[in-house]
Amino acid sequence: MAWIEISVETTGDLSETLSEVFNSAGALSVTVLDGGDEPILEPAPGETPLWSRVRLTALFNEGVDTQGIRQQLQAILDNPDAAVAIQTLEDRDWSTTWRDTFSAMRFGERLWVCPVGELPPDPEAIVVHMDPGMAFGTGTHATTALCLEWLAANPPQDQAVIDFGCGSGILAIAAHKLGANLVTAVDIDPQALVATRENARRNDCDMTVAHPEPASLSAAHLVVANILANPLVELAADLSRCVNPGGMLVMTGILAGQAAAVMAAYRGQFEFAEPVCREEWMLLEGRRRDSVLSSDGLLVE
Repeated sequence: MAWIEISVETTGDLSETLSEVFNSAGALSVTVLDGGDEPILEPAPGETPLWSRVRLTALFNEGVDTQGIRQQLQAILDNPDAAVAIQTLEDRDWSTTWRDTFSAMRFGERLWVCPVGELPPDPEAIVVHMDPGMAFGTGTHATTALCLEWLAANPPQDQAVIDFGCGSGILAIAAHKLGANLVTAVDIDPQALVATRENARRNDCDMTVAHPEPASLSAAHLVVANILANPLVELAADLSRCVNPGGMLVMTGILAGQAAAVMAAYRGQFEFAEPVCREEWMLLEGRRRDSVLSSDGLLVE
């Protein structure tokens, strides 16, 4: 069976109206992507991010009225010549298309991330087997790679670790494989929790996987947060409480121009090393002070 894909570019304010055209015509899925090259910060839960220009792509069963959909889209855009791309896609297992570009990768000396069923050439390798499913995280993105390299260089042997915003669970599993004795993986996305639990089972890793409730999390020696700058700033008080005095906070998902603002949100409680950069992304490594001053000037251990 083949599928029909229809795509159109528009402004963000028309995306909902055009999406309704697709849905009314029986779309199996509608995807909204950046229509240009415009970064957007992570939205709060329940919010929908909108770029100034977006590309809408809908997937249909064969036999859909493509010309009728084209005309409706062009009418809403008030442009009879607006480009509407229509193509036929051969049937395939879309849930595993990530395998086409995902192969074994090494981080540091011995840490490897491999697709399920693949082994690295190093017989002494520490291997994380990944099937990300619907959740982000195979190690191919610069932010994930930065965290994996940091973990490989700083194995959390016999430490408690929190992976805050775990996605596919790749960082939590890597920490477990590198010797952590207590690992907690949290995320606001239910699909991420499903993927993390499955990947943890696949890697024979015993860890806690849950929705984040910072107030109820026990403090750990290491907290890794691969999210984005805005949430990192907003969560500064909560994440700080999750790190034991003398413990480490590793953050990424931060663009180069955002690093100073993120560090400023944590500066009173953490001492930061020089940021590490890959492409346009930064990794920040902070050590929590053994004692800090509270807002009322009292010494807090």
